[in-house]
Amino acid sequence: MSEYRTPGIPDELFERSEEIPMTKEEIRVLTISKARLKAGDNVIDVGCGTGSLTVEASRQVLPGGLVYAIDRDKKAIALTRRNLSKFHLRNAVQLIHGEASRALQKLPAVDAILIGSGGENLAKIISLSFKKLKPGGRIVLNAILLETCCTALTELNRLNFKDAEAVQVTIAKSRRIPQGTMMLARNPITIISGVKL
Repeated sequence: MSEYRTPGIPDELFERSEEIPMTKEEIRVLTISKARLKAGDNVIDVGCGTGSLTVEASRQVLPGGLVYAIDRDKKAIALTRRNLSKFHLRNAVQLIHGEASRALQKLPAVDAILIGSGGENLAKIISLSFKKLKPGGRIVLNAILLETCCTALTELNRLNFKDAEAVQVTIAKSRRIPQGTMMLARNPITIISGVKL
């Protein structure tokens, strides 16, 4: 759809559904940056939702790379498939419908793992992710809940991830109103990342 490779595709270019969560443009930029992807890398996207991170990641790893996009919701897989078609990236992604904890066990070692959701199985998903990361591989999680942050940081530290960090981001976007322009705040997101030794 566009010639540039920098992350940050405008949100309005994605097909969306009210039922399926989407990682917003500015958070995608930071998430992809923290993953430090390059051409030829293989990536797992856990909880792909609309596929916005899957699309952004696959644009970074081409040529030669592959993204495995996992979601337990059939509607999310269908929506991700539509967005991959829209951005001409179907051949760069393998879609996997199922529970992340089961799907991860069947996948090969990868260079980066992105986690957008883990729910009550987050600790297990992080532990399985550690086993699937190549040495030097990066994990990046996006969290809305404080409990998710605590679980993620606890697991990253328990597994001895190097450079484990949490960065909280608050985005406000402008909206034009009759009197002028106002800023509307979005929910704060915490981006947690680390490197497998």
